[in-house]
Amino acid sequence: MIKLAIYGKGGIGKSTTVSNLSVAFAQQGMRVMQVGCDPKADSTVLLRGGKPVKTVLEILREKGKQAALEELVTEGCAGILCVEAGGPTPGVGCAGRGIIAALECLEEAHAFQVYQPDVVLYDVLGDVVCGGFAMPIREGYAENVFVLTSGENMAIHAAANIAAAVEHFSSRGYATLAGVILNRRGVPREEEKVQELAEDLKTTVVGALDFSPLVQQAEEQGKTVLEAFPESPMAEGYRVLAKQVLAACGKEPV
Repeated sequence: MIKLAIYGKGGIGKSTTVSNLSVAFAQQGMRVMQVGCDPKADSTVLLRGGKPVKTVLEILREKGKQAALEELVTEGCAGILCVEAGGPTPGVGCAGRGIIAALECLEEAHAFQVYQPDVVLYDVLGDVVCGGFAMPIREGYAENVFVLTSGENMAIHAAANIAAAVEHFSSRGYATLAGVILNRRGVPREEEKVQELAEDLKTTVVGALDFSPLVQQAEEQGKTVLEAFPESPMAEGYRVLAKQVLAACGKEPV
């Protein structure tokens, strides 16, 4: 099982990228599970025709430990297994602790043994890398971490913080930084700045995505680019990135 986490600053296009990667992996014949670790619980919405799924925390609040595994995991397009950790009631509780509770619930329900996915993708908010947000890194859920960034200063700053957290936990035998993914925004010196970031982090830029209006057009349809515009250059860009990510994980692309 390939276990990877993709971190990035909020609004950087992380969930869109993860969802398109999930579809690309599924189209290669892989069984895919995508786990959203963001309190907004919108990671998998494009895999469900724009419809949100009930979060693990919502189900736990309603049913407690009596919740069945099939209630926690919902099938999306291309057979992708969709999970949303969810978050606490606004103004009450800690979002990080919510992620911890959700992932522990999946573990206790033997979700990975029952569904046996070939690849699990954790979509994690990267503005805050503490507590539950670091759980995919530090508890063995993910083995490889990718940081998604543009050349914008705040995105690069968040990427550096994420990498520092990964380095801290990698010394304990947890997840390692597998590389940086560039999501182009067209800012000055973008390629150069992200390359400098990768060098500072002693890693590589494993792949890059172009800016395309098709991404927003697909989202307006509640779909990934690979579903809405499968023959487009942008869709091919996601397919190429999927192969690059597999290679960075030490796996042969299908």
